[in-house]
Amino acid sequence: MKIAVVDIKGKETGREVSLSEAVFGIEPNNHAVYLDVKQYLANQRQGTHKTKERAEITGSTRKIKKQKGTGTARAGSIKSPVFVGGGRIFGPRPRDYRFKLNKNLKRLARKSALSQKVKNNEILVVEDFQLEAPKTKDFIAILRNLGLEGKKSLIVLGESNKNVYLSSRNLSASEVVTNSELSTYKILNANKIVLLEGAIEGIETNLSK
Repeated sequence: MKIAVVDIKGKETGREVSLSEAVFGIEPNNHAVYLDVKQYLANQRQGTHKTKERAEITGSTRKIKKQKGTGTARAGSIKSPVFVGGGRIFGPRPRDYRFKLNKNLKRLARKSALSQKVKNNEILVVEDFQLEAPKTKDFIAILRNLGLEGKKSLIVLGESNKNVYLSSRNLSASEVVTNSELSTYKILNANKIVLLEGAIEGIETNLSK
């Protein structure tokens, strides 16, 4: 399939790039996408949640009242979970939420997400550009020319570009990544994917292995 290439002013250059059908034109696999997004979100969790159980509460260990004859339930410790200030029953403990997915499934998920974006006409190909200095104002001007100002966008570079990255990192709606940092979650989370010409070959190489 072919997509027109535009410049940073949003004007067509008269050129087209060919996108691989094996990467950008497959039938999306929704379950693979679900698993990959689930793994990405699980990996973001710190897992440092913790509450104190009765053995960890500071307090007296004496028996607070006699066993029988009080007319109420027996009680052996002020640290019991049934009392205010007592321990928590089966409370959360630190844990690792990460889980493993095989590489082929993750590639399938990314190809599915990209194919869905192509079907929805949410991919824009822009010719490679450089910024002379890291200026957010210049980056916003580019987004405005492309009709993306204030919209969630993901700009995919062919290789690391410090000036472009520094110019964009203060904008909450836009994110800049290289083709090797592309993830299913980031693809789906953006309203528009902006592919620089130099990134397409790297994406197709990474997802065709």
